[in-house]
Amino acid sequence: MKYLVNYLKGVAVGLATLVPGASGGTMAIILGIYDDILHAIGSFFENWKKHFIFLFVVGLGGLTALVVFSGLLTAALKNFPFETQFLFMGVICGGVPVLYKKATEGKVEIKNLIFLIVGAVIVILLSKDPASTETLANPEGIGSMFLLFIAGIVMAIALVLPGISGSLMLYIMGLYQITMSAIDTRNITFLIPLGLGVVIGTLATTRIIEALLKKFPAQMYMLILGFVAGSLIPVFLVVGFPTGLHILTSIVTFAVGFMIIRFISKRDVVS
Repeated sequence: MKYLVNYLKGVAVGLATLVPGASGGTMAIILGIYDDILHAIGSFFENWKKHFIFLFVVGLGGLTALVVFSGLLTAALKNFPFETQFLFMGVICGGVPVLYKKATEGKVEIKNLIFLIVGAVIVILLSKDPASTETLANPEGIGSMFLLFIAGIVMAIALVLPGISGSLMLYIMGLYQITMSAIDTRNITFLIPLGLGVVIGTLATTRIIEALLKKFPAQMYMLILGFVAGSLIPVFLVVGFPTGLHILTSIVTFAVGFMIIRFISKRDVVS
């Protein structure tokens, strides 16, 4: 049963990773597997069999989400942009109480609020519209492959650090749509350099993030909470405020996303 639960949690993390503005790392915290993932990667050879099985099951769930839902998500964003984006915002907001509890542990220290502000400002600044790099993402050529490799490293840092969306980083770099298309069409020549960057970036940053969370938990989780709060703005700006009947349907999808995450976050952790 624990393998099925962890697989489903991996699916949820993968879905969050696909959403610009939502964070796979934040979803992992909400589901209670973030610390386990960091430890399994950072201390892999201490108990490689146990860690391999755990990472394989969770990773298989995440891969399932990427392969199965990338096309569906792209279609939903195209055909129901308001409802889909407000669903994402509900998901993000649903995770805030969990992060707040971890950041405060029953009491709020004023000095730690600066980390919340810094986190929000960083995400808002990163979400400024950049020059599109999609024209450089043709996988034919060393230069474009190097670009995808670097993009993978950037995405990995966002994946490891909760509150920063890996998909948002791709969106910022102008690579989101083309990456979703590559996943949906199984464009291996595009995905290999991007995937290598993700793997190497994850291995390089995991121990650092784990050490910081252990040494400065309140400050780090307050920073992450700032990332999450700040990410609501770029997600909202993708489509803006709904009009007409879309106002009601968007409120409904927001509530659904919020309630789903609140329900999941209250389940017992199985690791």
